[in-house]
Amino acid sequence: MPIVINLDVVMAQRKMSLSELAEKVDLTLANLSILKTGKAKAVRFSTLEAICKALDCQPGDILEYR
Repeated sequence: MPIVINLDVVMAQRKMSLSELAEKVDLTLANLSILKTGKAKAVRFSTLEAICKALDCQPGDILEYR
């Protein structure tokens, strides 16, 4: 898929663990892990908004089209 998820990079820059982010955005660890590894087929805008708010970033920091 030409869309790459850079969630792990942004999390590392913010020094935030997967479990901490999951708690802040109210997602299960399993669902967030699927998104982080790029195995997700879709992401809700509300989820993307919550992740961006928790990480203080823009959607373009997380999603990349190659």
